[in-house]
Formats: sequence, structure tokens, C-alpha cells
Amino acid sequence: MGAASGQRGRWPLSPPLLMLSLLLLLLLPPSPAPALDPGLQPGNFSADEAGAQLFADSYNSSAEVVMFQSTAASWAHDTNITEENARLQEEAALINQEFAEVWGKKAKELYESIWQNFTDQKLRRIIGSVQTLGPANLPLTQRLQYNSLLSNMSRIYSTGKVCFPNKTATCWSLDPELTNILASSRNYAKVLFAWEGWHDAVGIPLRPLYQDFTALSNEAYRQDGFSDTGAYWRSWYESPSFEESLEHLYHQVEPLYLNLHAFVRRALHRRYGDKYINLRGPIPAHLLGDMWAQSWENIYDMVVPFPDKPNLDVTSTMVQKGWNATHMFRVAEEFFTSLGLSPMPPEFWAESMLEKPADGREVVCHASAWDFYNRKDFRIKQCTRVTMDQLSTVHHEMGHVQYYLQYKDLHVSLRRGANPGFHEAIGDVLALSVSTPAHLHKIGLLDRVANDIESDINYLLKMALEKIAFLPFGYLVDQWRWGVFSGRTPPSRYNYDWWYLRTKYQGICPPVARNETHFDAGAKFHIPSVTPYIRYFVSFVLQFQFHQALCKEAGHQGPLHQCDIYQSTKAGAKLQQVLQAGCSRPWQEVLKDLVGSDALDASALMEYFQPVSQWLQEQNQRNGEVLGWPEYQWRPPLPDNYPEGIDLETDEAKANRFVEEYDRTAKVLWNEYAEANWHYNTNITIEGSKILLQKNKEVSNHTLKYGTWAKTFDVSNFQNSTIKRIIKKVQNVDRAVLPPNELEEYNQILLDMETTYSVANVCYTNGTCLSLEPDLTNIMATSRKYEELLWVWKSWRDKVGRAILPFFPKYVDFSNKIAKLNGYSDAGDSWRSSYESDDLEQDLEKLYQELQPLYLNLHAYVRRSLHRHYGSEYINLDGPIPAHLLGNMWAQTWSNIYDLVAPFPSAPSIDATEAMIKQGWTPRRIFKEADNFFTSLGLLPVPPEFWNKSMLEKPTDGREVVCHASAWDFYNGKDFRIKQCTSVNMEELVIAHHEMGHIQYFMQYKDLPVTFREGANPGFHEAIGDVLALSVSTPKHLHSLNLLSSEGSGYEHDINFLMKMALDKIAFIPFSYLIDQWRWRVFDGSITKENYNQEWWSLRLKYQGLCPPVPRSQGDFDPGSKFHVPANVPYIRYFISFIIQFQFHEALCRAAGHTGPLYKCDIYQSKEAGKLLADAMKLGYSKQWPEAMKIITGQPNMSASAIMNYFKPLTEWLVTENRRHGETLGWPEYTWTPNTARAEGSLPESSRVNFLGMYLEPQQARVGQWVLLFLGVALLVATVGLAHRLYNIHNHHSLRRPHRGPQFGSEVELRHS
Repeated sequence: MGAASGQRGRWPLSPPLLMLSLLLLLLLPPSPAPALDPGLQPGNFSADEAGAQLFADSYNSSAEVVMFQSTAASWAHDTNITEENARLQEEAALINQEFAEVWGKKAKELYESIWQNFTDQKLRRIIGSVQTLGPANLPLTQRLQYNSLLSNMSRIYSTGKVCFPNKTATCWSLDPELTNILASSRNYAKVLFAWEGWHDAVGIPLRPLYQDFTALSNEAYRQDGFSDTGAYWRSWYESPSFEESLEHLYHQVEPLYLNLHAFVRRALHRRYGDKYINLRGPIPAHLLGDMWAQSWENIYDMVVPFPDKPNLDVTSTMVQKGWNATHMFRVAEEFFTSLGLSPMPPEFWAESMLEKPADGREVVCHASAWDFYNRKDFRIKQCTRVTMDQLSTVHHEMGHVQYYLQYKDLHVSLRRGANPGFHEAIGDVLALSVSTPAHLHKIGLLDRVANDIESDINYLLKMALEKIAFLPFGYLVDQWRWGVFSGRTPPSRYNYDWWYLRTKYQGICPPVARNETHFDAGAKFHIPSVTPYIRYFVSFVLQFQFHQALCKEAGHQGPLHQCDIYQSTKAGAKLQQVLQAGCSRPWQEVLKDLVGSDALDASALMEYFQPVSQWLQEQNQRNGEVLGWPEYQWRPPLPDNYPEGIDLETDEAKANRFVEEYDRTAKVLWNEYAEANWHYNTNITIEGSKILLQKNKEVSNHTLKYGTWAKTFDVSNFQNSTIKRIIKKVQNVDRAVLPPNELEEYNQILLDMETTYSVANVCYTNGTCLSLEPDLTNIMATSRKYEELLWVWKSWRDKVGRAILPFFPKYVDFSNKIAKLNGYSDAGDSWRSSYESDDLEQDLEKLYQELQPLYLNLHAYVRRSLHRHYGSEYINLDGPIPAHLLGNMWAQTWSNIYDLVAPFPSAPSIDATEAMIKQGWTPRRIFKEADNFFTSLGLLPVPPEFWNKSMLEKPTDGREVVCHASAWDFYNGKDFRIKQCTSVNMEELVIAHHEMGHIQYFMQYKDLPVTFREGANPGFHEAIGDVLALSVSTPKHLHSLNLLSSEGSGYEHDINFLMKMALDKIAFIPFSYLIDQWRWRVFDGSITKENYNQEWWSLRLKYQGLCPPVPRSQGDFDPGSKFHVPANVPYIRYFISFIIQFQFHEALCRAAGHTGPLYKCDIYQSKEAGKLLADAMKLGYSKQWPEAMKIITGQPNMSASAIMNYFKPLTEWLVTENRRHGETLGWPEYTWTPNTARAEGSLPESSRVNFLGMYLEPQQARVGQWVLLFLGVALLVATVGLAHRLYNIHNHHSLRRPHRGPQFGSEVELRHS
């Protein structure tokens, strides 16, 4: 504690100066004792006061010789640690012990019965000191045991280490590693590990030794007339009411401590949260910046009242001005001489070690001041660094040397502080002046002194964290030991009583469970080293009494904390009187001469801290803080997975700097990548592809670099939710986590799969080849020829699916490895994590079940229409629909067969294409109208860059471009573009509004960190675009654009409109649901590669009621015929977007004041609806998606009630129509396949059989039959249940089943490739 200076000439382990030498000897192993020079042994003296005076004079001259030799040997060792110097030090200590023993026994023999009656006060003090032998009273065998105990306790403490878990090569010593961790780390788990590790490593083995030491120590001091060791220690203070005085002092400072405790507890709560800080409980002992929570200044950065005020640390100025160690000591010397005190003697400058030697010597760097007992040689040993903290330490140490200089002519037994606290107080009182801004200004280290209350509060709080926080700890350590020595605390309660006192006085608690196998008191140096501790409590009170008196003598006016006694010779003279007295007089007399009172009193301390005391009270009252810890039994929980992750960084300031750097660099790099990608997409060339690949590589490197860096942070206890959210997202480096060779292979697989898909075409026998876009897509949309559709459907899958299959298992393996390396169980788990919901799969299934009745009715109605067109040969009214007949390659949307299923074919068309062409609309006009739609809502117009840089129609200069419509964010806050080969038709008008919805989203969140420039979850971007399209496609809006002659009216018109919408929206629901159902099961291993296709068609049958039109085998890979599977694009986002877009639409229509059916609503020109949208879009990905949902809809959950409400008239019409025709809901004849599938039968060259259009081994088919039997029973039950539900729909007109949905995600992807 304190500067730990001088081992010599100050209060050591006992009042007699020579007891230090005795204990030094006892720490050494037994060895042949060198003989004490006969000339140094006591002679013959008379047994009276005159003889005692001669005894004292003779002792003094001999002691100076012995102590010089001992001190010189110790200095030689500590400044050059070698075996030879250790041996010489041991010999000198042994001589010291013998000297103490022979002179002590002689004093007892001659004067034990009369010394207290001597008339000379100083003589009484000298003889009383010399004759106290302590452990030297013990018989030789017990003394050797005592010696061994001290040696072993010292060894356990000094060699204690804490080893990093599972890494035996890394171990931490107390100094510097563990000390630095406790001081600087804000990682709760890491600090806990350091704290627990040290207390266990040192305390547990010390426990049995300390019990034996206590018994021997008590026996030794009882022979000196004391009741126990504690009574002996207290005797140094020469006061029968010493303990009562201490308790009074503690109660004086307790209110200030309680306010400081409450304020700091609140600051820690801001940092660590409710989990680890109870605002009505004790503070976990490891969180206060120090292994023992004895001083808290290391957490000043967490509690600084006014962080914007200038820092008073002048270290940088010292360095800039070229200060060195010698200059620091010269400045300190000048401080003392300015008071009229003594300069350092020549020996000081010649012999001191003021810096760490550069010659390779091993030294003890711990700062200490040394008295060599020859009245002229005084030194300091310090490995001085040029810092402000070290400047205070220099003054502190030189305060000890000044004490030595002033009492050097006293008897050697009196060369000590007036009581054990005086030497510490003298050193500290000088440091109080040095640390003031006024003094720093005087010595040229501060340009000016700030005289405002906020700077004062900062300064005083920092001082309080050191001084006030220490007081209860300084008080309780010896409270505990006195209890141990007296027997009030038996060994069975060592740890219980230790923590009782720490909670009672400090208001702290152990951060992990402790019991009587532990010995946590032993983790503090002074316990195993047997160093009394109450001196520090006393010194912390005394120093302020001294400071107040010296400031008064110096004529200081103003607050005590601003006082600097520099250059005050009056203060120096007053101080000199104290120093020169040594311990020749009772300390009460010395104290009274200086401060006017002979009592220890905390009033000066309270005056010093009065401004911050008042400020703390005001702050705590304002915040409603509880003073004290009424919930004293509260204990914090262990961190999750403790001790894993203890090496992670938890400093939020560092995390903030990381986030700022990541955001700054990512914006630049993502902009460059977007430009390269745009250039390639709007001008496909080999050179452009090379540039794009290079930028792709740079992005991957950036992702890996910052993702790896982000993983060094433990964000679990961050209070800043933004930083926490960004870092958690950046930590997932996705594929960049793979080793370079595997990453290259994985990228190649993805490239090969996507390239295979993109370049695929199918050819007629005459050599004519068709690509997917537009050829095959147009045939699937417009042809009504069964065989032509079948040829296109099968040929595409034969060409694409089979080619992709060889890549897919390896792709799955790599995807799972990437997920696991990023902390997920598999790739499906990684994809689902975007929604931050543990119940995502259950929630999605509930949503699907809500929509299933409508889908089943739509399916039955469409099946009847297809049956009218294709006949019973190809359509079974009780079976699944062949997958190629629904107007789309994947049967995902059915709007292209509207002509076959239109409820009322004679009703007027609502297609505006003809009007657009007649009126001369252009692609630019389409986007201008879309921009006008958004601005009519009070939303942002697109910036000039949009019109200058977008590609709104296909170029006519021969460039190859990617025509697929897409919206682009260039991450510079001003450049947003659309790339679309726009045609003038109604569908393109809707798509334009959809794409402009993405642009609006980009613009709304453009000021967020780049990590948050995404939709609230992966479905939000799509839903925002689609919800606007819902308004645009209404007859009302088309009429407002002069594209329809009227808004349209009539029941038939409405049903046709809703049917067309349902063929797009409702038909898509099961398809969008099943794709990732299949992939998630592939990733988790429940679908093996041998069953890829079989399980694919099982899901398509189960959810869509579709079957393959031709036999499929395990050699086929039909999932691969859908772009998103080889392109590695998650698909569940589209299922979610199709549901929430109707929730948004319903809420926006309500805000717009719409009345009437939901499907007729157009939010055009509604500023109220626009504000809801803007507020939600501004959040981007910065908040969990339910918050964005709540802004728009008023509640946080996903629900299918809005989409059911939208389609309610169609649902009722379908139910009526299907009942009228006796339609079967579902597909109970699930094994049926069309003639084209049955006709081929079993392959003659194979033993395989046809099952569901797939050729399987007989055993596989039998298993499949049992599975389908189970499904049939389940479907029958479901059909009965659905009938009941449909009855409710018909009678109650709505289905409302609110439930909780998943939470947010990322990525902007269109659902159509």
C-alpha cells in the first residue's frame, strides 16, 4: 500500500527497529549462523536508570554498524540479484537476528521490572523497544517451524500464477499481468477469471499455514506480555481506546463512502447492466479496477463526471519537454528545499538507483526509500518512468528520505515515524500538493489552471476513488486479523468472517461462490507477509490533518483541495518539527504540535472532499439511488459458458473506434465494388469481369480482416446497443472463414453452379436452342399444348438439374462448415439466425396453416379449370396437379394461366398496357410516375444521380447487359440507381414502383452505419416494394393515371381482380415455404443426397399438391432447376414478405383514411401513410424487426389476418363455387400421376419400380408407401378439420390468429431470377 518505500527506518512488522531484521532472517532457511563480532555484543551494565542509559548508548553505536551492514547487503542484492548477493544478504540477516536476540535478552534480564519507572521518557521508549523479542522468545524447534511457515507463505504468494484455461503455456503473475487485467480490462469474464484464479491459487494453499502461524505468533507475543499478536500490534498506538477511535473515524467518513459507492455502482450498472449489478446490492469485488477493490482510480474512465473537461494527466507534456528520471528527482528535491528542508546529500545522487539499469542486471523495481543508518547515506531505488503518476511517487519517496534526514541524529530505536501511520502520511501529504493543477502549472506542466466547478469535481472524484474508496478496506483487514488472533474468528469461519466484513464495510461481494476451502484474505500481500495494515487507514486520515495544518501555515486561502504548500518555509518549519521528533515522543504530542489536536480526526478529510461530497449527494438524490446495500445477500450469476471467451475485449470505447473504422472503410470499399459490379452488369466484358473479381477479392479480404477483429470483442455486456448490434453482425464473416484453398474451391463450386444455370439452354432436334429467358419462360406462360409444355419442363430439368447435382453435396458440406465455423449448428441455422427468433420454424408453420384453407380452395378451383381444358387423362379432380401446367417453370405463380381460370371472362379487362402505349408512355415516364407516387406520400424524391446514372431501358449501342430488374445502393448516401430493361406495359409499371420502393428504402436509411443499411429482416425490403405495388395495381390508381376510363366496379370485376392477384400471391405461398424447408433438412442431414429428389417431390406434393408430369429418379435433381438453389439464395424471405406486405397495406390504408374493402385501397397522396413508412424504413437494420413492424402496424407480430382480409370476397366466392361443383379440397388420391408418367412404367433393364413418378428400389418404394399411408390418414384428418374451418370462414367472414413471428435479417433479393 502507498509508495511501499523504505523498508528501513520506518514502522516495519513491529515497533522495535531490529525486529525487521529478525523477520528477514526467519524468512531464510536454516544455515550455520555466522558469529556476531564480540565487540558488538552487550557488555555489563548496572540494573538501574543510569546503567540503562549506558546500555542504550552502547546499543546505538553497535546497532548502527550491524544495520548498515545488513542494509548494504540488502541493497546490493536488490540492485543486482545474484546467488552470491543472496548468500551475503542471508549472512547479514543472520547476524542481525543474533544481535537482536542477545541485546533483547540482556535488556529483559536487567530492566524488565524497572524500565517503566524510568524518568527519561526517551529511555523508556528505547528499552521497551529493545526488549520485545517476539518470535525470538520461541524455543529453537518452534522458531524453526515459525521460520518455515513465513518462508512458505511468502513463497506461495510471490510465485502464485494463474494459467489461461486450456493453454498451459500462458500463465499470469500478479504483477504485471493480473494487475493490468484488473486495472484495464472491462471484460467481465476475463476479470472474473483473473480474480478467481488469483484468490484460489494463493489463498487455498495458504489456509492451513496461516492457522499454524497464528498459534505460534500468539505464543511468542504472550511471552512479551501481550494477550495475542493483535494486542501487540495495537500497542504501537499507545492508546487504550484505539479501537473505539478507529470506529469513530470510520463513522465520520461513512456517509461520503456510501455516496461514492452508490454513484460508482450506478456507473458500473450502465456498463454491465442488471445481470451483474444490483442497484440495491453489493458490488462484485472484481469490477473496481483492483485485485482487492482497495482503490478504484483505475475505473475513473467509467465514472468520470464530466468527460469533456480537459484531462489533468501531464505525462505527454513531460515527455515533450524532455523530462527524465533525474530531472524528476531534482524537481522533487527543489520542492523540499523550497520549504526550507534539507537537500539530498551527495551520497543520494551518487548511490541511488533512479532508473532501471540498462546493463542487463536483474533488479527489484519496486519503489523504496532506504536509510543506511550512518547518518549520511540515504537512497531511493525506483525504476522511474516519465509519467505524472511516477512524479507523485518520486515526491512520496523523497518524503521518506526527508524524514530520514530529519531524525538521523536520534537513537536508532527512535528513527521511525511517530506511529506506524506517520511515515506513510508524510509521503502522501507532499503528494497531495504535487498533484494539484496549481503546482503542475508552477513547474511548467500545465499552461493554465481551470477554475471551474466541473474540473474540480473531476479532480476530486479521481482523488476520492483513491482515498475514500480505500478507507473501509484499510479499516477491515486488521479488524479481521485481530479477530483471528483473539480467537473470535476460528479457522472454521476464516472466509465467512472475511466476506462478512467486506460486505459490511465496503459493500462488495464475492463474484463467485466462496466457502471455507477458500482463504481469500490470503490473496492480499500483507496477510502472508504478516504486515499490519491499520497503519494505512490511520495514514489516510492523518495526511489530510497534516495537509490542512500545513496549508494554514502556508497562508492558503480557498478550498483545501486546491492548496499547494510549495515554497512555504513556514509550512516547512512546521513539518520539520514533526519529522525531527521521529518516535521519540508519543505521537499524540507530535500531532498536537502540528494540528492543534492530539486526536485522529476525519474533519480535514471531509473538508477536502466537501465539493464532491455535496455533488455526489445531489446526483444520487436525483437518480433515486439507494445508499448502502439492503439486498446484501445478492450475488451475481456466472457469465454464460464461463470461462470461455475471457480473452475477449470488452472495452466499449475500443469497440466504438473499431465500428467507426469499419464503417469508414466499408463505405469506400462497398462503393468501389458496387461501381465495378454496375459496370459489369451494364456492359458485360471480360475486362469488366476481371475488375469485378478483383473487387470481390478485396471485399472478401475486408470481411475477413474486420470479421476476425470483431470476434475479439465480447459484446454480451455492452450497454450501447448500436455498437453491440454492428459487431455481432460483422463477426459473421460467412465464407471468408474458410482456409484460402477451401474458399477458392467453394467459390468455384458456386460459380460453376450459377454458370451452369445461367448459360443453360435446351435444343430441338433441328438444332434450334432455347434459353430460359425469354424463350422457355414465354412458352411456359403462353402455350396451352400439354406435350409442348411437358417437353420444355422436362428438358430444362434434364439439362440444368442433372448438371448441378454433382456439385451440390460438396456445396452442402462447405456451407455447413462455414456455418459451424461462424458458430451455427448448420447452414440452415445460419440462415434462420437472420430472423433472431428461436421459434421461427413453428411461427412459419402457423402462418402457413392460417393460409392453407384459401390455398386449398384456389387449388381445387384451378384444378377444375385445368380439367376443363386438358381432360381427365391429364387432370385428376381428386389428385395433385401436374407441375408443368400452371404457367410457370416452377409452378410458383399461376397468373399466366388467368385466361384459363378467369371467374367472369366477359368482365372488362383491367390491364392498362394498351392505354400506356396509346398515350406514348416511355420507360422514363414510368419511373417519373413512380417517383411522383412516393413524393405524394411526403417521401423523398430520387436525387439527380438517379436520373443521370440509372439504366432504365436496354441500351441500343450493342452492349451486352443483365436485364434483370434490380435496385442499387452505392453506399455514399447520394447515388442510387435502377437497372431495368423496361418495356411499356402495366406489369413493368408495377415492377417500376416495386424497384423504386427499394430506392426509397435506401434513401431513408442512408445516414445509418453501412451495417444497418438493410431491411429490418430479409423479407422487409421485398414487402416494402410490394406493398406500394398493391396500390399501383388497383383500378383506382390506374384511373388516377388516366390509364383506365373508370375505377371499375361490380362484383364480377372485383372477383376477377382478386383472382388474378391470388394466382400471383396465394399460389406462391406454399412454394416459397417449401424450398427452404427442403434445404434446411438437407443442411441438417435429415435429407441425404440419395434422397434429394424424392424428398423434394414429397414436399411439393404435401404443400403445393403438385406431382411431376414424367417419372423422376434419384439421378434427377429438380431443386437445381430453380435459380435460388444453385445461386445459394435463401428463399423463406419471400414467404415472409408475401404475408407482411398485406399487414403493411392494411395499416397504411387505415392511416390514409381508407374505408371499404382492403383490395380497393390506394394510399397515393397520403402523407400519414408515408410517415409510417418513412419511420420504419429509417430504422434499416438498426433495430429488431418487430420494432419496425410496430411502427407501421401498431403491433410487433407477423399475422396472416390481413392477407385473409384482402382476399375475403374471393375466399367466399371460391368456397361457394367449389361446393357448387362438389370439389374435393386437397388431393386424397396423392399417388396419382398423369398418363405421361404412368405410360413409361418400369424400366425393363432395371429392377426399380415407379413410385410417385420416380424409379426407386422396391424396398424404397415400400417405405414410401407406408409414409404416404400415414400422410393419407393425416390428410383425411386435416380435410375434416379444414371443412370445419371453412365453415367458420363462411360464417364469421375472417380468420384472425395473431401470433409472434420471427425477427429481422438482411439482403435485398428479388424473388424472381
